[in-house]
Amino acid sequence: MNSGAASFDELDRKIITALMANARTSFAEIGSTVGLSATAVKRRVDRLRETGVITGFTATVKPSALGWRTEAYVEVYCEGAAPPRRLAEVVRNHPEITAAMTVTGGADALLHVRARDVEHFEEVLERIRVEPFIRKTISVMVLSHLIPDSPEAGATQAVPPEAGVPANRAADVR
Repeated sequence: MNSGAASFDELDRKIITALMANARTSFAEIGSTVGLSATAVKRRVDRLRETGVITGFTATVKPSALGWRTEAYVEVYCEGAAPPRRLAEVVRNHPEITAAMTVTGGADALLHVRARDVEHFEEVLERIRVEPFIRKTISVMVLSHLIPDSPEAGATQAVPPEAGVPANRAADVR
């Protein structure tokens, strides 16, 4: 994988947008939409994967279908300066944490947590809190998604093509 900035043109952007909308779309279908042969689309997709623009293909699953009906965001406050590497180790041990990032402001990290129910969420929260370097947490439960087609809502649709292509978004399953 190339560690430098990846360059891509408008055709690449259209291919990425098509894959984000439905990564199972055939190269021939994408080619007819963007004006290329299936072989040319495949070469471009291979290049986009090699350069790290396309980072993988994943299934988008409705969380409630898996029984994950409770959702929250948890601010994590650490004692001293907990290195992001250590925080990453902790969150990897909790499958209920679907996203985690270090943030600016008062909190050191923000976690996106999904659980079966409130009791399960509380159990996850207690497992997080036992880490010796975590001073406190503040939780915010999600009541509803105002943008139901967002990835956070478990959406299966990508952003509209006119919105552009986020650099860190992976395509769905091929």
